[in-house]
Amino acid sequence: MTVALFTLGGTIAMAGAGADERGGTVVTRLTGADLTAAVPGLDIPLDVHDTRAVPSANLTFRHLLDLVEQASEAVRAGARGVVVTQGTDTLEESAFLVDLVWPHPEPFVLTGAMRNPTLAGPDGPANLLAAARTAAADGARDLGALVVLDDEIHAARSVRKAHATSTAAFTSPNTGPVGHVIEGTPRILTRPPRRTPLTPGTADPARVALYTVTLDDDGDALTRLGEDVKGLVVAAFGVGHVPADLAPVLGDLATRIPVVLVSRTGAGSVLSHTYGAPGSETDLQRRGLINAGLLDPYKARVLLRLLLMTADVTVKSIAETFARYA
Repeated sequence: MTVALFTLGGTIAMAGAGADERGGTVVTRLTGADLTAAVPGLDIPLDVHDTRAVPSANLTFRHLLDLVEQASEAVRAGARGVVVTQGTDTLEESAFLVDLVWPHPEPFVLTGAMRNPTLAGPDGPANLLAAARTAAADGARDLGALVVLDDEIHAARSVRKAHATSTAAFTSPNTGPVGHVIEGTPRILTRPPRRTPLTPGTADPARVALYTVTLDDDGDALTRLGEDVKGLVVAAFGVGHVPADLAPVLGDLATRIPVVLVSRTGAGSVLSHTYGAPGSETDLQRRGLINAGLLDPYKARVLLRLLLMTADVTVKSIAETFARYA
């Protein structure tokens, strides 16, 4: 049985172009056949699908949901797992979106590279080999979407890109990796519980704003959101706090659109009932904000956008889903 490989461009698929008028020196040009040919010791049969060779900054919800359907077709045709190569800029968001909707026990593994093939020591071939072996491993079944780079295996709902250039850029701050690739063999060390996959609605993805609270924030930008967005994610201080003057502004918005409360710190959870001052997590929940728990701002936005694609969604159903997935 083969593993289905879908290529989406990114650093892993870049090659030298020479300096041009745009100032860049590498562009996306390597195909899936080029990528696999560069992997020494590749012992997993791959069925290669070149799909969309674009920087990951250009990917959309619709692109990724279409990719999930293509990957599902590959699994239904007999693929034992799926590997996707893409740019690392949005890889954590892509992986979480896939994890929310992937309905199969077969592993869906995303990987990429931090060092392009024109540099000494490109990491793409090693990452692709580790990803392919993970996708083919029985132990990786029923784990949903996984991210494999630097011989680490991360659960999609926990992983974050935590460094701009390091080959060890991907971490899972709250949990650590679920496994490692050791001497070429994937070793799954812990198995987080699998959530029931969501079914995407048919509506176009809604516009959801992400607002990061900062020191001495007067919230003026929030008052001008108006009808431009259908949802809001607020990345608050620490365990879910904002300046007291922002609390009524957010409360007013929560009467019109879903407003989700997350921590801007990158690790740890929003609390629910510890602090009681104006602008605290307790106060904001009383005003209608939805607690996102351990989800970081980017994943909370992905989940909220996905939920808003359903025509009959309500604030209550959104809150219930966040309680399950956060």
